[in-house]
Amino acid sequence: MAAAKYHGVDLDIRDFAKEPNEDSPSPATLARWLNNQGLVAKGMRIKWRYLIRLYNSPPVVLMFKDGSAGLMVGVNPQKRVVFLRDPMGNEHSAPVAVDEVRLRQAWTGDVLLIKRNRNLSEAEADINFTWLAKMVLRERTSLRDIALASIIISILQIFPAFIVMQVVNRVVAFHSLATLISITGLLIVLCFYEILISYARRELTAVLANKLDARISIHTFNRLLALPLEYFERQQAGRIVGKVSQIYLVRDFITGKLLTTFLDLFTLIVILPFLFYISTILAWLTIAAAGGIGLIVVILLPPLTRRYSQRIEAEMTRASVMYETVAGIRTVKTIALEPTRRQEWDEVIAEVSKWRLATSRMQNWPETLVMPLDFFINRGIILLGAYICISNPTAGIDAGSILAFMMLGGRVAAPLVGMAKLLTDVTEVRTALGQAGEILNNPTETKALTTGLRPKIVGHLQFEKVSFTYPGGNTKALSDISFSIPAGTMLGLVGRSGSGKSTITRLLQGVSRGYTGFLRLDGVDLREINLTHLRRSFGVVLQDNFLFRGSVKDNITAGRPGLTMEDAIRASRLAGAEEFIERMPSGYDTFIEEGSTNISGGQRQRLAIARAVIIDPKLMILDEATSALDPESEALVNANLERIAKGRTMIIVSHRLSSLVNCDKILVLDQGVMQAIGTHEELLETCEIYRTLWLQQNRHTLNRKAANKKKNDSNDESLILTGDQ
Repeated sequence: MAAAKYHGVDLDIRDFAKEPNEDSPSPATLARWLNNQGLVAKGMRIKWRYLIRLYNSPPVVLMFKDGSAGLMVGVNPQKRVVFLRDPMGNEHSAPVAVDEVRLRQAWTGDVLLIKRNRNLSEAEADINFTWLAKMVLRERTSLRDIALASIIISILQIFPAFIVMQVVNRVVAFHSLATLISITGLLIVLCFYEILISYARRELTAVLANKLDARISIHTFNRLLALPLEYFERQQAGRIVGKVSQIYLVRDFITGKLLTTFLDLFTLIVILPFLFYISTILAWLTIAAAGGIGLIVVILLPPLTRRYSQRIEAEMTRASVMYETVAGIRTVKTIALEPTRRQEWDEVIAEVSKWRLATSRMQNWPETLVMPLDFFINRGIILLGAYICISNPTAGIDAGSILAFMMLGGRVAAPLVGMAKLLTDVTEVRTALGQAGEILNNPTETKALTTGLRPKIVGHLQFEKVSFTYPGGNTKALSDISFSIPAGTMLGLVGRSGSGKSTITRLLQGVSRGYTGFLRLDGVDLREINLTHLRRSFGVVLQDNFLFRGSVKDNITAGRPGLTMEDAIRASRLAGAEEFIERMPSGYDTFIEEGSTNISGGQRQRLAIARAVIIDPKLMILDEATSALDPESEALVNANLERIAKGRTMIIVSHRLSSLVNCDKILVLDQGVMQAIGTHEELLETCEIYRTLWLQQNRHTLNRKAANKKKNDSNDESLILTGDQ
């Protein structure tokens, strides 16, 4: 944390979660955490002689044998000492000079190097062929080793052809047994080396493929997480998942056909000169036939591309219908929508089948047209070579040369044909990249998530002429909103539907940042605050909260994986959830099913509140958090609100005004315009909109009170009359 602060990044240790099998965090675990926080960190083991050379470096974290760490803030190479400071101590305290002997007694040899991440170009780069090429070229070392192995294998593959030539022309012709034995021994040695190097190349290729697979998958998922919430709200979830999944076609292409063709290319480069050495005529005929195959594929590529694009679009629609049906299966079952969903599914399947068949038929044409040329390369060459040998004995082609050419010619034709056919796969990959790019190339929050100020959050909010219009909208969702509340205030937001209540909470969470005016938190404009720091300083409870598959404890501590069971118990007690959790079969280890089907709505809501308060936020937002609860659960949550609100700013959005009467201030909105702000009593007297809403919601109570008053007045009048008589 002290080293990160040197680079202007404030971290919260509660965000850190060590590996389950680690007694103390390893440099690799710490490096992963710091990399996720917008820094660049690397754990490594170095020797003393290299450590004292780091005299111009920023603070270096040294890992100690007892599980603690020290901060190396300076080096004196002449005196051969390093200067250490306690990272948990006073940052202004004087560092302690430590020599090699004393340091070795405590130091494990591991260090953690940290620097500021100033290059986000790769994280923000558009996903296209350029991005793909850079991703592959980052593995230069592996590519170099694979290329070297491929060249050696290609050279080794030349010798068997020449050996066959010698066997036919010398051994068979002259019945030379001694030559046969010598050639056999040489062939066995060459086969041994080819097997050994082929194994090494396959191993290197597997490692490279796994590296590329992991890097593409991680980059894709990180980019997806960096997209703003507004984007997900405007798109179908099934279509997003379907299009992003197209990136795996790219992955399979890189680690499969492209890599295979890349390796075959070395065979072509090495063997082609030997083909010309054996027979120039046959070599040119082989190249011409392979070129014809490539020309056919190129000509038929555009119509194939169009059909494949239509097929991908139909498959996206199919994935969307499937996802929507599974996500809404409860509604499908409860209102008997099975026939409707089946009909829609039949329609999309028919569309997919139509374009799959069209694509297959289009692919069938080039495969059929190239077959004669392929037959000529593999079968016709030997007939043509035999004709040349018979008709022109001076051409230098004999039986051994024909057989050698056949062995090498097949190896050359395969990569030439493969390169031509690769164009078809490139079409598929280009389309897949385009589909994935439609999602992943949208503007992200990466910069806002990794840069910006990280001030200490107290909870003082200030709106100054804040206006906001949703993208594509014509009317303002908020118009010149101005108010200020001190830290520790409980603020209620009320108004009719569409008045802008939830929009204010979205601005506070940084979901939407395209507002005008000034929105300050503790004197700092929200747009200048690091987005991750801002959201982790908030506790948010929505009307419909999502719980992940996993234990109750895991869901409560989801925002801070480094917290303990004691923290989870404290939060659940504060949220009023402890009682029902303890009654569960396994308590805090009870597994929550997908969709939270094994707990009630009230229990889910209280778990969400526990998840929000466990981080001890200085500002909490409750957006219709109790509207879906039964009266008993709502009363329980409301009873805990005052206890939860102690020492923190609370923003409570609710249509039920009865739950806001104890708020310090209530802000009334109407069509995005601020109408009034004050206490419940003040608004009843001064704000017509608030008074109307209050009367509408409490009409039955007021009528009952009026009826009881009238009844009591009648009883009193009867008693008076009886007394007079």
